[in-house]
Amino acid sequence: MTKDPLNISAGEPVTVGGRPAFAMDRRRFLSLLGAGAAGAAASGMLPGHVRRALAAGGVLKVAAPANPSSLDPMTGGSGQDHPFLYTVFDTLVEWEYESLDPKPGLARAWSFPDPKTLVMDLQEGVKFHDGTDFNAEAVKFNLDRNRGDQRSNIKADLINVEAVEVSGPHQVTIRLKNPDAALPMILSDRAGMMCSPKAVTEKGDAHDRNPVGTGAWSFVAWNDNEKVVVKRNEGYWKKGTPKVDGIEFAIIPELSTGLRSVMAGQNHFVYFLSPQQGLIAKRAPKLTTFTGPTLYCIQIYFNWARKPLDDLRVRQAINHAIDRDAFVKVTMNGIGEKAITNLPSAHWAFDRELAGYYPYDPEKAKALLAEAGYADGLDLHLGGYPDQSSVQRQEFIMEQLRQVGIRVRYSIGTIPEASAAFFGNEKKTDALVSAWTGRPDPSLTFSLMYLPDAYYNGGRGPVPDELVQAIAASRASPDKEARKVAFSKVQKLVLDNALVCPLAFLSALDVAGEKVEGYKPNLLNKPKLYDVSLA
Repeated sequence: MTKDPLNISAGEPVTVGGRPAFAMDRRRFLSLLGAGAAGAAASGMLPGHVRRALAAGGVLKVAAPANPSSLDPMTGGSGQDHPFLYTVFDTLVEWEYESLDPKPGLARAWSFPDPKTLVMDLQEGVKFHDGTDFNAEAVKFNLDRNRGDQRSNIKADLINVEAVEVSGPHQVTIRLKNPDAALPMILSDRAGMMCSPKAVTEKGDAHDRNPVGTGAWSFVAWNDNEKVVVKRNEGYWKKGTPKVDGIEFAIIPELSTGLRSVMAGQNHFVYFLSPQQGLIAKRAPKLTTFTGPTLYCIQIYFNWARKPLDDLRVRQAINHAIDRDAFVKVTMNGIGEKAITNLPSAHWAFDRELAGYYPYDPEKAKALLAEAGYADGLDLHLGGYPDQSSVQRQEFIMEQLRQVGIRVRYSIGTIPEASAAFFGNEKKTDALVSAWTGRPDPSLTFSLMYLPDAYYNGGRGPVPDELVQAIAASRASPDKEARKVAFSKVQKLVLDNALVCPLAFLSALDVAGEKVEGYKPNLLNKPKLYDVSLA
């Protein structure tokens, strides 16, 4: 396969009614479908579902900014995995794009008969891609695996689950240790993505790269740092979905290159662009730009379990050392919102009284460092990413910290590499300049970053008991006003302990070519492509 991102699918176009349905090399697509399909094609017996993938709906070609960390929702560690996961896996609960309000998914209904019991009634007649039945046994298998498997990165999502019971062929009863009003929305994320028990059992760790779900598309191939390919699930339980017969994700970490591939017609769609690329896209003919608010927060993650970041004063100094208004202006062309907490100001749970908590104050930062014993400065090892936008952010942070006496060096890697180096067991850097991509329910955001054993707890370091209790309280009641009060306390405790350095919230910026119809952005800034079609 070519590694040139601007020549991803050169070749003879497939036509429908005398016009191109999608620009794609027929031989290349068949090779990605696997040896079985390719062999059938060579013998003139190409399966009907593959023939249709080469005709009726076409293949949507997407420029993706990052290679997946895993295609098993339980073992992945990157927020950039979701656009891939959404194609293969349905979730028990879904959400509205604009509001993140819950709606039925694989669970057609749910209720809390008492505060510590959640009953979910499941869709009937749904099958996994391997032909096995989706039912209550499958849900129990997945939830037990997600909360108990040694390799699970999402145990914190289900921390309140005491037991999962099969209470009917298509009903599960979830017993809780504590009341958890957030659980339905938590099951709209990784923890609610249902894998085939048969596939997981048979494939073992290899399921990371050969996923089997119930989603609108089934997995075909993953070539590291090149592309991921999925094809239509012909037996999908939602009639009329999906609109396209396949999706080809081309992995293009450099955002400007991804945009140029859409401008040149080699790809149909690119997402997660920066404001700099947005200015270019808006001047290009025949492109459609989608923008909107998001929960995507650029921030510095701290390993507060080891020196020098085990000292609260050092973490506070960093928070005071960075001019967030200048960060938005310089690195985001002024398109974005400075961040104080992990929630944007438009979020229902944001506490406006915290808006001025860490004002830009380099002199105070210097004083805090001196008080901590670093009057002559200190050295800090940060992780980061190689794309142009990330480099610009990293350079801005380096200069701001230099001015208060913090000498920064970076180790640069792809998103999966740098994230694993920081969040994995080896802890190779002191901090990581990355982002929190948001979660449907804010309690999940705080649980995943700040509970003691959470994957995104930078050092798996201890946190105040008061914070653990406050996070639990945020999930205790379904009443939004009561939850808002609880979240105010959570945000205040995170700021008091300077457990992270939030910098800015990105605005969504996705760009589609002229053939793309039906795309809708969402508040999580993670594309779902079920309704997209090609003209």
